[in-house]
Amino acid sequence: MRLYTSYYKSLLRLGFPIVIGQLGTIVLAFADTLMIGHHTTRELAAAAFVNNLFNLVIIFALGFSYAITPTVGKLFGQEKEEKIGEVVKNGILANLMLALILMLVMMGVYFSIDGLHQPKELIPLIKPYFIILLVSLPFICLFNVFKQWADGITDTALSMWVLIGGNILNICGNYILIYGHLGMPEMGLLGAGLSTLFSRIVMAVVMVCAFLTIKRYKIFVHGFLKGCVNRVDFMHLNKLGWPIAFQMGMETASFSLTSIIVGWVGTTALAAHQVMLTISQLGFMIYYGIGAAAAIRISNGYGRKDSSAVKGNAYAAIQLVLFLAVIVSVPIFLFRHDLGSLFTNNRQVQDLVALTVIPFMVYQFGDGMQIVFGNSLRGISYVRPLVFSAFFAFFIIGLPLSYTFAIVCHAGLIGVWWSFPFGLTTAGLLYCWNFRRRVGKVFGKH
Repeated sequence: MRLYTSYYKSLLRLGFPIVIGQLGTIVLAFADTLMIGHHTTRELAAAAFVNNLFNLVIIFALGFSYAITPTVGKLFGQEKEEKIGEVVKNGILANLMLALILMLVMMGVYFSIDGLHQPKELIPLIKPYFIILLVSLPFICLFNVFKQWADGITDTALSMWVLIGGNILNICGNYILIYGHLGMPEMGLLGAGLSTLFSRIVMAVVMVCAFLTIKRYKIFVHGFLKGCVNRVDFMHLNKLGWPIAFQMGMETASFSLTSIIVGWVGTTALAAHQVMLTISQLGFMIYYGIGAAAAIRISNGYGRKDSSAVKGNAYAAIQLVLFLAVIVSVPIFLFRHDLGSLFTNNRQVQDLVALTVIPFMVYQFGDGMQIVFGNSLRGISYVRPLVFSAFFAFFIIGLPLSYTFAIVCHAGLIGVWWSFPFGLTTAGLLYCWNFRRRVGKVFGKH
C-alpha cells in the first residue's frame, strides 16, 4: 500500500464530488422506490419492470458518453483547451444521434410489452410510465456530454451540484404529484414519471448554461464556437464510445433482463428485486466515483506518457474500492431485516430483501474490480476488449446462471441474486488482465 499512498489523496479529492453526485442519484432512486412503494405494491412492481429496462438504455447512453472523458482528459493534460470545445460540439451531435436510435429501439420494446408475460394487472401502470421515461432520453444524453466534459477537465464538482439540485427537485415533484399535494391530483406512478422528466430537463439546461456563462470556461466556449463538426472527432468519439456503451450495456442487461426472469416468479419477487437493486446501487455508485476518478487521472497521465501515473492510479483505486466495499457491506448486512420496511409494508417483500443481502455482499469484490479496471481501460483509450469480456462474463456466464438457478433449480429471486457474483467477478478478472497486458505493451514490463 505504501507504493500507492501518494495517489490516494488525488483520487479521493477528484472522486469525492463524483461519489456525492452519484449518491444523489441513489437518493433519487431510494426516494422514487420508497414513495412509490408506500403508495401501492403494484406500482412498485410496475416501476421495477420499467426502471430496469430503462436502466439498460440509460447506462448504455452513459457508456457512450464516456468516450468524451479520456479524449478531453488527454487534451487537458496536453493543455489543448480550445480543441476541447470542438470535441464537446462533436460530442453533442454524436450523443443526440444515439438518443434518437435508443428512442426508436425502446418504441419497439413498448409495442412488445404485452408479449413479455408480465403480470396482467401491471400493464396499465407500465405503459404510461414507460412513455414518459422515453421522452426524457435526449435530455439525459445532453447532460451526459457536459458531465463528461467537466469530469475530463477535473471539475467534478459542477456535475455534483447539478445532480444534487436535480434530485432535490425530483423528490419535491414526487411528493406533490404521487400523493396529490398543493392542489395537484394524486397521480401515483405517473406523477413520479412526470417529476423525473422535469428534473432531467432542468439538469440538462443548467449544465448547458454553466458551460456557456461561467468565466473560467471561456476558453472552452471559444473552442466550441470556433470549432466545427468534423469527421475525425465524430468518428473518434464513436470508435471509443460504442465499445464502452456495449460493455456497460451488457453488464446492465444482465441485471435488467433478470427482471423479466423475476417477473416469471411473481409480483412479490419483482417488488423485492426492485428494492434490493435500489439498495445495491449504493455500492456501485461509490465504486464508480473512484473508478471515474482513476479514468480521469489515468487519461491525464497517458496524455503526458507518464507510466507511473497510469499504473499507480489504477492500483491505488482498486485498493480504495476494496476498502469501501467493506464499509458498504457491513451495515447493510447488520440491518438486512429492516431494509425492506423502508420501502414497503408487505412482509413477504421484506423477507425476500433480507435473503438477497448475502449474495449482494459476495459480489462486491467482483463489482469493484470490474468498475476500476473497466475505467482504467477507458483511461488509456483501450476499449475493444471491454465488449468481448463483458459478453462472455454477463451473457455466457451470468445470465444463463440466473435462469438456471431461478427457474431450473426453483430458487426464485434468491437464485437470480446468487448468479451475480459469477458474472461480475469474471468481468473484473478479464478487465484486469487486459489492462495489465496493454500497459505492459505500451510502457514495458518495468
